[in-house]
Amino acid sequence: MNKIKDITPEDVEKIQTVNKGMSFTKNFRSATFVFIPGFKDPITEGAAGKAIAHYNLYGNKDMFINTTVIMDDQALFKEENFQLLYSICDELVNRLVGYANTLLSVHVGSNSYNAEYKR
Repeated sequence: MNKIKDITPEDVEKIQTVNKGMSFTKNFRSATFVFIPGFKDPITEGAAGKAIAHYNLYGNKDMFINTTVIMDDQALFKEENFQLLYSICDELVNRLVGYANTLLSVHVGSNSYNAEYKR
């Protein structure tokens, strides 16, 4: 199943609005809570998700940052929100680790995916 689709001008506007309003706590070695406008944890009504970034060293010159994103708002599990979710996670990687060599694992129900960012 191909989840990538053409992005409408409305989708672009929604993505820009969400990325602009997204905030998070920046914690290393513990969860970074992600606050996304229009989305929230269904139980606590707080952060819509969490991200965990940790270093993985290979020898003395290769380093990867493993980043795991877990979203709790069931609305982000819907296929029609995949483009939005993808842009949220892309922005999180940019803000948290600055696109260093990163292995990304996103856990959001049927919208889960893995990605690799290499400089």
